[in-house]
Amino acid sequence: MQAFNAHYIAGQWVPAQSKETFLVHDSSTEEVMASVPAGTAAEATAAVLAARAAFEGWAGLPAQARADYLDKISAGLKARMDDVATAIAREVGMPLKLARSVQVGAPVWNWANFAKVTRAFEWEEKVGNSLVVREPIGVVGCITPWNFPLNQITLKVAAALGAGCTVVLKPSEIAPVNAMLLAEIIHEAGLPAGVFNLVNGAGPVVGEVLASHPEVDMVSFTGSTRAGKRVAELASQSVKKVALELGGKSASIILDDADFEAAVKGTLSACLLNSGQTCSAHTRMLVPEHRLEEVKALAQANIAKYSIGPSLDEASRLGPLVSAAQRDRVLGFIEQGIKEEAEVIAGGPARPAFDKGYFVQPTILRVQPGDTLAREEIFGPVLVVITYKDEDEAVRIANNTIYGLGGGVWSRDEAHAVAVARRVRTGQVDINGGPFNSNAPFGGYKQSGIGRENGKYGFEEFLEYKALQFKPS
Repeated sequence: MQAFNAHYIAGQWVPAQSKETFLVHDSSTEEVMASVPAGTAAEATAAVLAARAAFEGWAGLPAQARADYLDKISAGLKARMDDVATAIAREVGMPLKLARSVQVGAPVWNWANFAKVTRAFEWEEKVGNSLVVREPIGVVGCITPWNFPLNQITLKVAAALGAGCTVVLKPSEIAPVNAMLLAEIIHEAGLPAGVFNLVNGAGPVVGEVLASHPEVDMVSFTGSTRAGKRVAELASQSVKKVALELGGKSASIILDDADFEAAVKGTLSACLLNSGQTCSAHTRMLVPEHRLEEVKALAQANIAKYSIGPSLDEASRLGPLVSAAQRDRVLGFIEQGIKEEAEVIAGGPARPAFDKGYFVQPTILRVQPGDTLAREEIFGPVLVVITYKDEDEAVRIANNTIYGLGGGVWSRDEAHAVAVARRVRTGQVDINGGPFNSNAPFGGYKQSGIGRENGKYGFEEFLEYKALQFKPS
């Protein structure tokens, strides 16, 4: 077991004040693989004050100099890719091959990409008799989740640092090892003391300090909608900027003129990545009522190809869920669906045949639009199928949710798909399985959040506008 016993504050590893720790479990074996200290409010405050003290100097550096640091971090992360990927595969449960390319490959790319964005950004613009300048917002508190832990850290921290902000990071206590390894890499890159700080801890302790402290100018949070509401509530007391990336219940609309084989296969892939532990997962598949039997057969054939197994097994396509609590929550949803008379198309609540590990069978259920599983975010390998009579009803069902994060539309006629996609109230819509674009804005409508991440759009979240007015000559 790897025992971490310090937080990273003001450029150094500071021994934890409390002996209380969080245990990190290998999701495939249930063994304790690491521990991290449970930070206190005092440690969180010290990190905030260190970030405040470092802000003026960091913001005053040329953008090129900040970008150079981001490139160093990207290179350092790439050099340790195998170590970091193994840690994430164990703590989160994503199979190692995927963890290497998705959970670490994406952060390596994003650190380097934010260096490019920093260098290319237009920091000022002449508008009439005004010079409009962009300036860093200040000290940023970043509170990140466990499902794509390193990439969610990267989308906040790399963008904020490039913009000239200083940062205090509170990673998820469920999957914190990758964050500790990143802090080591950041330290080796030689950032000035206080520019980046990391305090592990519980949301109600460390997270609440970051959301409420008057010296924090902005809080960027990714997690549940319930917790996001609490962050926004606390942040409102000091009128700090809030960016929230929250839950989702994304619909994949398969139109009657779609390639059904490709659409069902693509929807399952967009649902089951990371065993369904993805906020933007396409977890509702909307299909024409008269083609339900065809869809069921295609779905059963495709889901049978998802081999389940331990995350370090190269043959595994689906790993376990992150924790016993998450496994039990997902199984509870499946049982609730069956209680509400959902039709089981594949899978179900029976446990896969493993002695250890937080495994859940990939499951497909046919439900009605008003059922619990059609409304609630499950965050597991569960796809629900809902039928519609016509396209207007399909759009109504897709939009009849408190969320609005992602989705998809499938049609052999791309213009037809785009016309339907424009009616769907979400931040992203994939047309015929279009791949994720890390330079396009990512974020949601409604209770899926506030603000955007990725590329220049995520970068701009960490900047203020200032207008300098000149007297006309």
